[in-house]
Amino acid sequence: MARARSSTVDRYLETIYCIASEGEIVRPHRLAYWLAVSAPTVSEALQRLERDGWIDIASDRSITLTPEGFHVATALVRRHRILERWLTDVLGFDWATADGEADSLSSAFSDSVVDRIYASMGSPATCPHGNVIPGSEVPYGELVALADLEPDTPARICRISEIAEHEARSLLLMLAEHAITEGSEISVTKTKLGPNEIAITMDGKSLTLSIEAAQLIWVETKSTAKGAS
Repeated sequence: MARARSSTVDRYLETIYCIASEGEIVRPHRLAYWLAVSAPTVSEALQRLERDGWIDIASDRSITLTPEGFHVATALVRRHRILERWLTDVLGFDWATADGEADSLSSAFSDSVVDRIYASMGSPATCPHGNVIPGSEVPYGELVALADLEPDTPARICRISEIAEHEARSLLLMLAEHAITEGSEISVTKTKLGPNEIAITMDGKSLTLSIEAAQLIWVETKSTAKGAS
């Protein structure tokens, strides 16, 4: 039986969920980088999480959530994404600020308050960055990273990787500066301007993005849109 949770446990469970949702294998060094803590700190925390039944650690040191850990992590992520949506759509915060504020508010609101907030917004399917709120139906079809989009193919931004929220805040600020949001129409003008950059067009404006940043932006084309034949 899993023991009572602390804020540290919640932080680790939510982080493991988010890294895994990006298709990555979760490993201790990745958690240390994401959480900005030392390797020994992560090792000690993981030992406690495994002991208390929240995670499983394989022989290759890869980490997965147990069913109970997954249940808790899903609830934490749902709460965070709902609050992010509320902070941006209703209170007008920018993406980067909303993420930090959602962290601060998450433990202060009861489930019933969060549920009321969610219902009052019409039960949106995603957070402001397009990541699906657990329990909602995925609102888009097959996505492709902007870095891999063929030139001159019209596309719509559907999702900004969770990695950007934690490791590329400058990307979120840049996107906000140019009013690039979920739903923005975009296309690649040139695949390469140099070894690490691509040119894009968004609402008639020309911009330059690093390949690294473009890999964190996921788009949907007409042919891959949900319901497309």
